[in-house]
Amino acid sequence: MIQKKVCLFGASGVGKTSLVRQFVDGIFSDKYLTTIGVKVDKKRIECEQQDVQLMLWDIEGTDRYSVFQERYLRGASAYIVVVDQTRTSSLIEGMDIHTLAKQVNPCLTVLAVNKSDLEQHWHWNERQLDDYRALFNLSFTTSAKTGDNVERMFQQLAELLVAEHK
Repeated sequence: MIQKKVCLFGASGVGKTSLVRQFVDGIFSDKYLTTIGVKVDKKRIECEQQDVQLMLWDIEGTDRYSVFQERYLRGASAYIVVVDQTRTSSLIEGMDIHTLAKQVNPCLTVLAVNKSDLEQHWHWNERQLDDYRALFNLSFTTSAKTGDNVERMFQQLAELLVAEHK
């Protein structure tokens, strides 16, 4: 079995914990609980006839008032930057996190544009968003609430990690 550490970063309230809970437990809760520090979950999946255990590090929200904690990236095989499509500021903060994280650990990267079940409120046009998406290995529009693209995102990330492991 292959074990891979995957970190989830993003501004506060973008849905990092909800994405993990949807993937690991198949549930969504409307209750908002702020993650303090890091919460680690794991899920075992089969990928290309290989068992892969993803160790999911749900990192506390990073915003202009808190510092990016680069120590969480030690040993990570990938990271996911989660942004909220209803908040323009979360995309800006997510890109700042991506820039810093890439300097610390140039591993596989995923952009998760979360909350697709809600109306989009940001002021980015699709071309600008496509430019940001091009900076990542994978990009998905997800909904932790409905589960849309959540399983697919983690599965495709696992496939890339297995291919890189060979």
